[in-house]
Order: sequence, then structure tokens, then C-alpha cells
Amino acid sequence: MADVCQVFKDAGMLDVSSVLASGNIVFSSDKNAGDLKKILEKAMSDHFSYEAFLFIRSLEETEVFWNSIPFESNIDLHNYAFVGNPGVENVLMKEFEAASKTENEKAEIVREIFYWQVLKGNTLDSSFGKVLGKKSLKDQFTSRNINTFEKILKKMNS
Repeated sequence: MADVCQVFKDAGMLDVSSVLASGNIVFSSDKNAGDLKKILEKAMSDHFSYEAFLFIRSLEETEVFWNSIPFESNIDLHNYAFVGNPGVENVLMKEFEAASKTENEKAEIVREIFYWQVLKGNTLDSSFGKVLGKKSLKDQFTSRNINTFEKILKKMNS
């Protein structure tokens, strides 16, 4: 993640740090999210020689992901939130409704955010889990375990 952080710094971002090894970068800038997306996607694409797709969220937007979780915490289940382009939550719900479900698997949209709950060990094996790798959706969303949002918020608030 040091390389990614350096790309962000070289692109003019301040207070750059990574959260876990999952591609979450916390930084500050006076630019708006639309400009940041263009600047950083180009910088990442140029540096790593691949087409980068980034989703830029403010502290306030990240707090909404954390504060809107519709599922009870359960040691046997993973809870995910999906960060994406406007309207992707509806595409994901349609995919979820068409998929066969595993035990205790469910999905819900809250405040235009798609949340998914699945039994631990079934994330990639579930019918809906296979949607995560669909090439037609790769630039539309990314998913994170809800615990990652807690770690991101702690970093943003430090």
C-alpha cells in the first residue's frame, strides 16, 4: 500500500495513509469528489498501467455507511456494504433477488446503500458472491466488510 499512498501524495493529496491492505486510502484535499476521482484515477492508471476505478467518500458519507447497517451483528455472519455509482444499489438488489440464497443470506438497501449479509465461509461460494467478479460491473462498485468501515472511520477521525 506504500506505492498507492505515494501515488496519492504525488497527485497532491495531503495526510495520506492506508487502512488495511484493501485499497482504502484516507487523505485530505480541498478539491471536490468529482475532480478527485478524475485526478486520482488517472494517477493510479498511469502509475500501475491498468484502468483504475475509485470511489471517493467524505467522512460524513463514510459515517452514513457505518450508521445505517440494517443487520444485527452475528459472529457466524459477514456483513458487507457496497460503495458505488449512483443507482448501483438497485442493480445489486436485482442481482441478489435473482440469485439462489444460502442459509441466513439477505440483502437490504438503506439510504441508497446496498448491504449484504452472508454466512462466514460462503462469501465467494454463494450465487450472489459470484456477482462481485462480474466484468460488466467492475467499474460500478466495490464491497467492504462492515468492520472495515469502522477502521476507516477511526483513521479519518484520528
